[in-house]
Amino acid sequence: MEPRRDTRWWGWGDPSEPAELGENGEAMLRERGIEAGDGRPPSLEDVEIPDASPIPDAVLDAAGRDHVYASHEDRIRHAHGQNYLDLIALRSGRLERAPDAVVVPQSAEAIGPILEACAAAGVAVVPFGGGSSVVGGVAPLKGDHDAVISLEMTALRDVEVDQRSLTARLGAGLRGPEAEALLGERGFTIGHFPQSFEYATIGGFAATRSAGQSSSGYGRFDSLVSSIRLVTPAGELSTLATPHTSIGPALREVAVGSEGTLGVIPDVDVRIRPVPAVRRYEAWIVEDFEAGTETVRRLAQADALPTIIRVSDRTETEVNLAMSMPSGAAGKIFNRYLKLRGRDGGALVIVGFEGDAASVHRGRSDTIREIKRGGGVYLGQTAGRGWEKGRFHGPYLREALLDRGVLVETLETAHQWSGHRKLYETVKSAIESELAENGMGGLVMCHLSHAYRDGASLYFTVIAGQGAEGGAVNWPKVKRVACEAIRSAGGTLSHHHATGTDHVPWVEGEIGAAGVEALGALKERFDPAGIMNPGKLLP
Repeated sequence: MEPRRDTRWWGWGDPSEPAELGENGEAMLRERGIEAGDGRPPSLEDVEIPDASPIPDAVLDAAGRDHVYASHEDRIRHAHGQNYLDLIALRSGRLERAPDAVVVPQSAEAIGPILEACAAAGVAVVPFGGGSSVVGGVAPLKGDHDAVISLEMTALRDVEVDQRSLTARLGAGLRGPEAEALLGERGFTIGHFPQSFEYATIGGFAATRSAGQSSSGYGRFDSLVSSIRLVTPAGELSTLATPHTSIGPALREVAVGSEGTLGVIPDVDVRIRPVPAVRRYEAWIVEDFEAGTETVRRLAQADALPTIIRVSDRTETEVNLAMSMPSGAAGKIFNRYLKLRGRDGGALVIVGFEGDAASVHRGRSDTIREIKRGGGVYLGQTAGRGWEKGRFHGPYLREALLDRGVLVETLETAHQWSGHRKLYETVKSAIESELAENGMGGLVMCHLSHAYRDGASLYFTVIAGQGAEGGAVNWPKVKRVACEAIRSAGGTLSHHHATGTDHVPWVEGEIGAAGVEALGALKERFDPAGIMNPGKLLP
């Protein structure tokens, strides 16, 4: 099996899927004073990458020479993830780094010999699933080594279902839709639907502690993992397929969230559920972001969260309605709501219920009781289905904005309820101030989409002009200020995007010096030559 080549080489998704702003998007840029231009990519042949370093014969032999690829296209496709800096580098036509080769192991058993050969020869290894990291998680860094390979997991797509235990062993190379289709044939689902769902892989979900849009109902991916394998240069770590064990610290957690820095995850055992008989999505509008957040807190602490709940702040609400529903029923109800309440803004709430008819009815009753208690007004199922239809379309909209030379990027965090409002205000204010400082007219919007009894996430989206110095210079300034604001407000650097290279400078501040030393000791034990995904996770 060869590397995948079915996505845009310069960005996200299916090349045949339109990436267009449309009239509403262009109007939004004008009204918000966001400076646009031309950011369209060059031809693939015109993109400059460094010459490839030679791959030692021992590595080629271990991989099987027929499974090693070093074409211009394959090296470019594995030279980046999906963050803003990655994508504007591609569009500039010049990449500073690219893997020297792409290796596709044809089975889980082939991984160990490849890693052993790379360790002996001093070749860095970057595990590669869907390449959807937005934090530099698949950057082809060599570290102290002379060469680097991208280890693409696409051939690992096996599925084994234990219907009695409601678990499934899934190959790491399965994309989200592939896993769901194979399980769906048997009547099951994982229930894990991050925005990257269409192209992210099972291995990537595990390696980054992914969280999906339905996490309130199904759980984050790490909570769904029942057992896991990790193939390292020093041997294999595997955990027992059991619902629980009290034998020592949970070694499963060594693999989950390891971001490819210790070894390669070839497959994962996950908990599955029957495909829900009923799915209902609807939209509501509440007074403001604080009122929506308080509604979510009450639901979470009453153990009454729906499968999906998402609260947008005023800016995101205005942009969402302007972009997708200005003339529909939801837009009209929203405008009527503002007029009757004498308000100039509100917060959009999306809720989703999945299960059998009885459980959906009960869950919806509990949820709408709390939403109405918070002053919510019903916008209808049409708006909810509109969100469902476009739930994975955000990256395509980003492609359209990048084509117009607009800076667009995201970051996320989480905190306990007691510090949630301060975190939101601190981070949003810090980003807005830095944008203004650098002449980057734009907007900062946010939503809450993952909730717990003790707190919730915050997901920020920035859409702005690049400023006089350009986005490649200015965005790192904004990201640094945002991370400092997160730390000062007591939030986590990432709820579900992981560490990658982006968050490495702040890792010690979150886990402490002893925590960094502990991770370093694991690295030394499993990867003594330091070949696994250099530059990620560890300071």
